[in-house]
Amino acid sequence: MSKKQILLNAFNMNCVGHINHGLWAHPRDNSVDYNTLGYWTDLAKTLERGLFDGLFIADIIGVYDVYQQSIDLTAREAIQLPVNDPLLLVPAMAAVTQHLGFGVTANLSYEPPYLFARRMSTLDHLTGGRAGWNIVTGYLDSGARAMGLLTQDEHDQRYDRADDYLTLLYKLWEGSWEDEAVRRDKAARVFADASRIHRINHQGPFYQLDGYHLSEPSRQRTPVLFQAGSSERGQQFAARHAEGIFIAAQDKDKTRQLVQDIRRQAVAAGRRAEDVKIFIGIAAVVGQTQAEAQDKFDDYWQYASPEAGLAHFASSIGVDFSRYGLDDPIEYGGSNAIQSAAKTAAANQLTRRKLLERFRLGSRYPTLVGDAASVADELESWVNDVGVDGFNLTRTVTPESYEDFIDLVIPELQNRGSYKTAYAEGSLRHKLFAEGDRLPARHAAAGYRPR
Repeated sequence: MSKKQILLNAFNMNCVGHINHGLWAHPRDNSVDYNTLGYWTDLAKTLERGLFDGLFIADIIGVYDVYQQSIDLTAREAIQLPVNDPLLLVPAMAAVTQHLGFGVTANLSYEPPYLFARRMSTLDHLTGGRAGWNIVTGYLDSGARAMGLLTQDEHDQRYDRADDYLTLLYKLWEGSWEDEAVRRDKAARVFADASRIHRINHQGPFYQLDGYHLSEPSRQRTPVLFQAGSSERGQQFAARHAEGIFIAAQDKDKTRQLVQDIRRQAVAAGRRAEDVKIFIGIAAVVGQTQAEAQDKFDDYWQYASPEAGLAHFASSIGVDFSRYGLDDPIEYGGSNAIQSAAKTAAANQLTRRKLLERFRLGSRYPTLVGDAASVADELESWVNDVGVDGFNLTRTVTPESYEDFIDLVIPELQNRGSYKTAYAEGSLRHKLFAEGDRLPARHAAAGYRPR
């Protein structure tokens, strides 16, 4: 029996400091060039050389202003500030690649669904069916205030809104235009058959619409749907909608249980367990030898900012850690931000000192340090023993962290039969699931297709 093939996304953001904070100051890091096209097109070509499945581009609306009740450290260390639009990067990167997929983050709480549906259809057209959407509902009160609101919706209500939003998008993407609507018949002077273009009337609890989808059907119609969130309500949402699920992971036993729970819920929603691909976030510092990798890590962490990682985490869970001493017990309480992260921190009684140690490389993500064989061993363990499908590989020092992984770890995985040696043809969805370009009939979206 052939081995399970590891899926791999590069995890990045249209900003200087993304996850491993402080490393922008490293002499070999070029993330300060994030606002140039060459930075992104070079990255896309590098990732395609490594046969990455996709580039997963994060985004936020708002700023990290909980720590010290200011943006002083956020601005100084470029903690996801400044941050530019992720979608505008994709056409340029698609133009220099043939297979690389693109998962872009967009916050549905602040995006009018009618216009967003057109933007994503356009992106799927321009990429030839390589577009994915990371569905987020937001977690920063600073973002809500910037959008003219007093505060963001309560956590579970944000998912209620998201359910209505997705229902409306499915009606537009899947139900407005039939496959035969577009004829492109120059002789008969008929570009599209109006009888096969359906008016959508949606009267939901959060959104109302009366109109036609503005775009003709793209290759995938609905982009590949990604979602991050491990709260009870987030899992419920993912079981119905998500195709790729991004979870945070530190402990293998707890992650294994979460993976099993997610797949069970997908089956209960009428889908198959394998209809969801589960990714965890990691960082990797790789060398030709274990000693070389450790030397590289020791070099990196001299530039890393654990305090910046703490400031990022403070806004993620709504706790100002600057109010506590290094070993003081922390009052985590209820969170209207990322509930799963807050519950994990509270359950482990993480003090400020413990958090700073965890954020040694500026990030709370697991960091693999070693030669190609040891890193490959750990990746295979997460896949085979825990049951995840792949990884979102975040950058450390860029571009060398991706180049090192591609030059050292990818060949090791290929030699073991755990990683592809060539891209499959087809859309991003077909590459991931090998079932065609469109969502399967068992997905919730299928119920909105013309009958």
